[in-house]
Amino acid sequence: MNSIPPSIHPDSRVETDPHSFRQWWCSRRELFNGVSSGLASIALGALLSGETLATSKSKQQFQYPARAKNIIYIHLVGAPSQLDLYVDKPLLKKHHGQLAPKEFIEGKRFAFLRGHPKLLGSPFKFERHGESGMPFSKLLPHLGRHADSIARIETLHTEEFNHAPAQLFHQTGFAQFGRPSLGSWISYGLGTENTDLPAFVVLLTGGTAGAGNSMWGSGFLPTSHQGVRFRSKGDPVLFLSNPKGVKRDDRKRLVEDIGKLNQHRFDRVQDPEIMTRIRQYELAFKMQKALPELMDIGQESPATHQLYGTQPGKEHFANNCLLARRLVESGVRFVQVCDSGWDHHSNLKNGIQNKAKLIDRPIAALLKDLMQRGLLDDTLVVCGAEFGRTPMLQGELKNNAGRDHHKEAFTTWLAGGGVRGGTVFGKTDDMGYYPTENKTHTNDLHATILHLLGVDHEELTYRYQGRDFRLTDVGGRVIDEIIA
Repeated sequence: MNSIPPSIHPDSRVETDPHSFRQWWCSRRELFNGVSSGLASIALGALLSGETLATSKSKQQFQYPARAKNIIYIHLVGAPSQLDLYVDKPLLKKHHGQLAPKEFIEGKRFAFLRGHPKLLGSPFKFERHGESGMPFSKLLPHLGRHADSIARIETLHTEEFNHAPAQLFHQTGFAQFGRPSLGSWISYGLGTENTDLPAFVVLLTGGTAGAGNSMWGSGFLPTSHQGVRFRSKGDPVLFLSNPKGVKRDDRKRLVEDIGKLNQHRFDRVQDPEIMTRIRQYELAFKMQKALPELMDIGQESPATHQLYGTQPGKEHFANNCLLARRLVESGVRFVQVCDSGWDHHSNLKNGIQNKAKLIDRPIAALLKDLMQRGLLDDTLVVCGAEFGRTPMLQGELKNNAGRDHHKEAFTTWLAGGGVRGGTVFGKTDDMGYYPTENKTHTNDLHATILHLLGVDHEELTYRYQGRDFRLTDVGGRVIDEIIA
């Protein structure tokens, strides 16, 4: 079974190298003033009661009043074109079909572009929405109605131009495998307010991203903080149901007996992952009762289904948006919603038009639903991707025109808890290639998200292999301009 995040958060200053359990145990003994034999029992009691052991002090060091309690992070896997959804560039349209400026290509590396490409203006019209006059492509008419609730960053840049490393960088702040994801850091730092559900849940539509489940992995953090994938068909979590002929009381006795064996093992070797495993079994048992009702969107009103455009019983993006609302409403701290199919190297016009139609209504419905239920003030909604798309053409103008990967400037937007709606932050040149104002790094986005959740990104650290790591590494600044 997938690892189920508990509500225990080991002290960020404690050594957790798997080869140094004795160091870990000594640190714990010092912390509890010499308590040794009774430590495991105290830890287990804290786990089962939802309390933390060693984090009260450390949490005070990095935590302050939050603007939001929960986050719904929508990752459009494959990277949609910001120039066809959000950023209107009339001059790019005017020079459509002309050779790109030399400075766009000289000394640059691209995933697929070769030679001297031409410029590709967007075939879609843009309209301004709300009192802010924020532009949106005609492909996003429903989302445009929420312009005054959205803060949009148009100059985000990354260090990677291929999907898998860029996806890792966008979700973990590092381009190689092994680092904790954003959701894992938040689970580790803030825990959960629900004892029957994980702190970090993942919902997917479409194929698996190139970075795979490392996009929601826990890296070197305890595995209790990795994301747990929920499925909209069959068991919400793999192997959650009891085998045929096994009753709930039988499963309860099994969980208790396994817990005793794991406890005995912990008493001998003091491996902190054993405590994680105990909690996983306990939480999985609770989820068997809580999840079927939670995942049954058929309980929602006809008006709600009409709002989202849901298709109960199917794997559908609209269903996942509705489930995201139900999850944060139930106390899940971090919901990651991934939708693939946005890699438009060719057939851009039809491809992005079809994909936008699938997400526009559900995302707008999610914002409206959260607002109507009084949840948007406490819920931060983020929508972005691993990078953007070039203003240059890939392919032929009259046959399957597309766009290549672009890391220099792309768009991510935020709405909800603590966000200054109706704000466009950053500006790119007339072709949408380079930032000309407020160039923004992915570390800055992460720092801002943590800030809105009440966490100081410089203080939320975890000691691993002899040094303190953090999500924003050695960079990152909070983007105060988009905070209300």
